[in-house]
Amino acid sequence: MTMNGIYGLFDSAPAAQRAVNSLRRAGFAQRDIQIISAEPWEECEFAHHDKSLILFRLAALGGVIGLLCGVGITVGTERAWPLNTGGMPIVAWWPNLIVIFELTMLGSILTTVLSLLVTAGLPNRKQTMYDPEVSDGKILVGVMMYADRQPDAVERALATGSPLAVRKADFQL
Repeated sequence: MTMNGIYGLFDSAPAAQRAVNSLRRAGFAQRDIQIISAEPWEECEFAHHDKSLILFRLAALGGVIGLLCGVGITVGTERAWPLNTGGMPIVAWWPNLIVIFELTMLGSILTTVLSLLVTAGLPNRKQTMYDPEVSDGKILVGVMMYADRQPDAVERALATGSPLAVRKADFQL
């Protein structure tokens, strides 16, 4: 299946922001606008459209699950095979803390890595818009074209940002 896209290349972040704003005014949803840059533009609004605040919460949840698993494994093992330790308690917390800490960190790290892969859309088998000039510092702002979209509206919206070039591209999906 072939998909068409129209994109503009911009040499500055304010120009790219004007094009994004113009595309929004033209009726395109934020999820339909693709922005690709070689560097982060944290001071610009368009850099925050994929921002997710749930990542640290998922990492904390993974840590709590790891903590519970660590406590369950250590305490469960010690209670399943109680050894006579000369009057000492069966559950020894100080040595268990090593295993509990390691499983807490493992749960947090694995959850973070999996969350990053999911939010980044990796692995991605679909081909997306790209232009080699992005590697040279240009900013790509584009829209994938579907049957109900007018190419002229996209080109007009991109032109408001004074692009260096407006190009059409075909992608194999």
